Amino acid sequence: MLRKGFAVAALGLAVLAGSLAGQASAATTNAEPKELAWSFDGPFGKFDKAQLQRGYKVYREVCSACHSMNLMYFRNLGQKGGPFYDPKYPNPNDNPVVKSLAHDIQVKDIDTDTGDPISRPAMPADKFPAPFPNEYAARASNGGSLPPDLSVMAKAREGGPNYIYSLLSGFKTPPAGLTMPAGKYYNPYYPGDLTGNWSGPADKVPEGGSIGMPPPLTDGKVTFDDGSPNKIADEARDVAAFLTWASEPKMEERKSFGFGAMIYLLIFSGLLYASYRKIWKNVAH
Repeated sequence: MLRKGFAVAALGLAVLAGSLAGQASAATTNAEPKELAWSFDGPFGKFDKAQLQRGYKVYREVCSACHSMNLMYFRNLGQKGGPFYDPKYPNPNDNPVVKSLAHDIQVKDIDTDTGDPISRPAMPADKFPAPFPNEYAARASNGGSLPPDLSVMAKAREGGPNYIYSLLSGFKTPPAGLTMPAGKYYNPYYPGDLTGNWSGPADKVPEGGSIGMPPPLTDGKVTFDDGSPNKIADEARDVAAFLTWASEPKMEERKSFGFGAMIYLLIFSGLLYASYRKIWKNVAH
C-alpha cells in the first residue's frame, strides 16, 4: 500500500509539473524571428565592412543613448576584421579614423595633477562610455527597466542577428483588446506574457510581450555617409550586423583557421592511409 501510495503521488506530481510547464509555455510566447540572409552566414561568410560601419553609426547615434557596450574598446573598431580596419595601420591605436571617432566622444577621467574628475576626448585605448553612471540611474531614466548591455547581445539571444533585426523593426500598434501598461510597448518578437492585458478570447492571446523600450528607429533617423537606404528595416539590419561582429570580432579568423585545419587533416589522413597501405601491403590479413 505504501509503495502504491508513493507511485500515485509521483504520478500526481508529474502531471502537475507537466501542467505548470504547459501553462508557462503557453503564457510566454513570441513570433519567430524573420530569417534573413547575412554576408557572414556559412563557413566562408565574411562581414560586410560597409555594413558594419553603418551599423556602428546606428549604435552611436541611437542605441548608445541607453545601452552600454562594456566589453568594447574604440581600438576594436580598427582591428583586423573590424569595421574600420586598415592594413596600413596594423596597430589599431594608430588608425586615424578610429582616433577621430574616439575623439568625438567625451569620457570620464581623473586630473592627475589635482585628482579632480574631468571629461576629456576619448582615445582608441578607451572603452565605449556607458550612458549612465550606475544601474539606478539607468532604471530611473527608463521607467524602471534596465537597458541591457549590447556587447554580446547577438550571442545572448536565440536567433542572434535575426532576433535583433526582427525586434528593432517589429514594433506594432497593439491589436484591439490588448492594453499596454504605461511606459510599455507591444512587440510580437519580444517574449512575454500578455494574458493579463488581454480582454479577448483566452485562446487568442497575441504573440509577443510588452517591452520598456520605445521604438528606437524611424525612417531616416540615421543618415549614412555612403548614401545607403535608411528605412527602419535598413537601420535595423545594419546595427544587427554590427552587434553580431561585436559579439564575435574574431569570427573571420576563426573560420579561416578552421578551413586551414580541415585541409591539414585531409592531407594528413591521405598520408596516413598511404603509409598504412605501404607498410602492410605484404602482410596477410
